[in-house]
Amino acid sequence: MEAGHRLEPYQVIEYGGRGEIEEKKSRFIAHVAAADTEEEALAFIEAKKKEYWDARHNCYAYLLGAQGQIMRFSDDGEPAGTAGKPILEVLLHSGIRNLVVVVTRYFGGTLLGAGGLVRAYTQAAQAGIEASRVSVMCYGYELTVRTDYNGIGKLQYLLGQKGIPIEASEYAEQVMIQIKVPYEEKESLLHAITEATAGKAQTAVSKPIYYKRQLTPGDFPG
Repeated sequence: MEAGHRLEPYQVIEYGGRGEIEEKKSRFIAHVAAADTEEEALAFIEAKKKEYWDARHNCYAYLLGAQGQIMRFSDDGEPAGTAGKPILEVLLHSGIRNLVVVVTRYFGGTLLGAGGLVRAYTQAAQAGIEASRVSVMCYGYELTVRTDYNGIGKLQYLLGQKGIPIEASEYAEQVMIQIKVPYEEKESLLHAITEATAGKAQTAVSKPIYYKRQLTPGDFPG
């Protein structure tokens, strides 16, 4: 990836949740999990099928890759387009990537019709995602900063103001800290580090990377 090409942040599952709804005595139970590969997604699906072996249907969808390059879904015996695809639509609209959702249905004896099934599987998938914890994968850089003991206090103050956590530190003849910074903030932060330490800090910058940041309430729309 060229340094000049910026990639957008995306969300990932920190830990998966469970959601359940009931529609005309049918139970729809959604389980959500993180999955970085198709193997992980399929293993999760198989585990849920074994766990809920007595259910009528175990429908699923998964969406992998930073841009959602890999997507699969299954209606698992429900009428075509009424289960897997609605679950996938929830994933696509969530802004979350690298996840798998399995929605298990215990049939309640009443047919719901195509529209009722779409609505039920959609709501169950949404409930599962709402019960999950989400983090943000930001595109940026890892910075390794070395400075003297006079400069470290100024850097701690600077980073605290900007809300950038120190992820590692080492105190020897000099102080070394490691931080991660969003792509668009790198240059301004390098300038601020130079000013704060009167040019005494030495900073090494990694190649562009994705790194995880916990989602805060301000990251949610509305």
